[in-house]
Amino acid sequence: MNRYVVLYLATLIVLVPIDLVFLGLVARGFFAAQVGDMLGEIRPAPAILFYLLYVVGILIFVSASVTATAQSTLLYGALFGFFCYATFELTSLSLLKHWTWPVVIMDVTWGLLITAVSSTLGLMIANWITPRMRAVSFLVDAHIQ
Repeated sequence: MNRYVVLYLATLIVLVPIDLVFLGLVARGFFAAQVGDMLGEIRPAPAILFYLLYVVGILIFVSASVTATAQSTLLYGALFGFFCYATFELTSLSLLKHWTWPVVIMDVTWGLLITAVSSTLGLMIANWITPRMRAVSFLVDAHIQ
């Protein structure tokens, strides 16, 4: 399996459950209190599309380089998360009547943290799995011949 596929899947598998726990348990009441009736039911298709695309962005801008390290993904993951979430939050604050500064601060902070953590853990998992997969592939190829 290609290193990029492993990196993508590892990052996705780290990001989604942590984010869903945060959104479903930790932040649900906060967001309801802040923006109230603006919240609706979660629409699965756009949510899934967000996660699939966001992880592509993480790989392109943070972790896919062969020179990426845990330290660099932590830093650039935090920066990527900051800029992505700040773009959404500040746009929402400028356009939406019930958007608040506490929501902006909470969500930008969360975006910074979750992106730093998921990009770093995704890289560490991929760096651990990929060499083992190559070794298994080599052994299988050697056994077949």
